Amino acid sequence: MNRTTLGAALIFAAAAMPAAAADMAYPVKAPIAPVPVFSWTGFYIGANVGFGGDKFDYPFSATQRQLQAETDPLVASTAGKFSLTSSGFFGGGQIGYNYQFANGGVFGIETDIQWSGIKGRFDGSQTANNNGIVTSGTFNTGSEVEWFGTVRGRLGYAWDRLFLYGTGGGAYGKVNTQGSFAITGPNGVIGQAAPVTNSGTQWGWTAGAGLEYAIAPQWSFKTEYLYVDLGRTNLSSTTVNDVANGFFATSSMDVETRFHTMKAGLNYRF
Repeated sequence: MNRTTLGAALIFAAAAMPAAAADMAYPVKAPIAPVPVFSWTGFYIGANVGFGGDKFDYPFSATQRQLQAETDPLVASTAGKFSLTSSGFFGGGQIGYNYQFANGGVFGIETDIQWSGIKGRFDGSQTANNNGIVTSGTFNTGSEVEWFGTVRGRLGYAWDRLFLYGTGGGAYGKVNTQGSFAITGPNGVIGQAAPVTNSGTQWGWTAGAGLEYAIAPQWSFKTEYLYVDLGRTNLSSTTVNDVANGFFATSSMDVETRFHTMKAGLNYRF
């Protein structure tokens, strides 16, 4: 091959290379799927267990008024309050709905019901020796929150799977109170007061705060603190109005129920 022929071949090969390169496939990166943004919007249902307690307060008052001839009426009164420490475990379930706004704020509503062992009780006795005659008094009283529930709003902020919130609303529950008193002498029972029993649903309010974390797309773990105040209800009330002898007397005792709770639970989101 002479020089002229060789040069022509090289020029032809150089001209053909860009065209061949244009027909070759270049490697292309696969598109990256966007990570879905977690949302707290939707209904949920769950269960929880916890521990709570504080105290039961028993405010009381008594007044008597006795008319006296040609003198001012004799009036005597007393009032006070005694308390019992309360504590116990509880457990139950909750159901609710959340709505998450575009800015990360979350508003929701939740209702729950708890079976409770929160209670306080006091048992005591007193013995007296009067010139060799021994008498003793025994007494016991106590209250128990048999169950309670709440209906609350929840308002907070979500950082992806973490949701912090404050909560508050109405509360209700069944409180059972019992008490008795007896005096015993050498020959048996000298006196015994009729047992006091009161059981009913009480209404009040609640407030607190909580934290919830999504451990899976549909499951979340929560821990929550609530203060519950079930208000005040009357245990006993008596009135004696002896018009003929100018004597009037009245007495009353109430129970005030309030307690703190701390619980943990799981929710399933639909």
